[in-house]
Amino acid sequence: MSADAPTMKKLVFSPSPHVHNGDGTSLVMYTFIAALLPAIVFSFTVFGWHSARVFALAGASAMTWEWGVQKLFRVPVTVSDGSALLTGLLLAAMLPASVPWWVVIVGTGIAIIVGKQLFGGLGSNPFCPALVGWAVLSISWGYHISFELTVIEFDIPYSILYPLAILKHYGAHASNIFSMQDLALGRQAGGLATASPLLLLCGGLFLLIRGVISWRIPMGFIAGVLVTTGLFWVVSPEATASPLFHLLTGNLMLGIFFLATDYPSSPVEFVPQLLFGLGCGALTILFRVWSLDDDGVVFAILLMNVANPLLDKIRPRVPALVGREVTP
Repeated sequence: MSADAPTMKKLVFSPSPHVHNGDGTSLVMYTFIAALLPAIVFSFTVFGWHSARVFALAGASAMTWEWGVQKLFRVPVTVSDGSALLTGLLLAAMLPASVPWWVVIVGTGIAIIVGKQLFGGLGSNPFCPALVGWAVLSISWGYHISFELTVIEFDIPYSILYPLAILKHYGAHASNIFSMQDLALGRQAGGLATASPLLLLCGGLFLLIRGVISWRIPMGFIAGVLVTTGLFWVVSPEATASPLFHLLTGNLMLGIFFLATDYPSSPVEFVPQLLFGLGCGALTILFRVWSLDDDGVVFAILLMNVANPLLDKIRPRVPALVGREVTP
């Protein structure tokens, strides 16, 4: 080939995303935290310093665990990017006000070390770290994160019976003691922040408006809940509550906007995101109806995290230039 011959260049095709909008990791993480703040502040008004204790301990211990692990393995310390703080706050959001201090520390340690750092740190985790921490606590020390302890230890000016436990043990008729207005306004037992679904919905809408999350996973999640609950409700209305009841109870709103949308553990393409959300919603209701777990959100999302690599293989067909060298 002569020196004057044109240089051959390789045209490379890759899956989306292709465009960077300028948002760094810190901005994204602190935007998530800002969206979660209204529900956190609401928990302060209900449980006072008990709520502040859990959130402060969870955030501080998660950051400490991440700093310690990164120092131990001599990798760059990224604790200031807000990801560890967000993980701690999300875990605390699902815990009761009565949770012992050591359970919080163990939970954040599992979330950061097992759920995140052992897989290579932020961006490499196949599971949402906060869900990993909560799942281990639920299986190993479920009594300490039971909402029954909250009933015993705190004098709340409204019924704090856990709606999903009432539904599970006494049927749909018993769940009628809860009005939809009370459930939406947070007058129910539940996690510190998950008991206020209306504020979590506002936080989720804020994330959507800011463009931090896509509408596909949340809408798929909601559709999966509505369709699956609707089917059970039609077939057996005495055993299954209404779709709206399910949307307003448990960890569902937190899962829809804050947990299922975790970047590394969720798909990036259009169709996979919709399928991921649909699967999360459908599995949540299946767990609530047929399993021993009252809520089902955590394990539903974790199972879909496992399916994420398979879903990501569903991609738009690329033009026939894939794998060929193209002369410009």
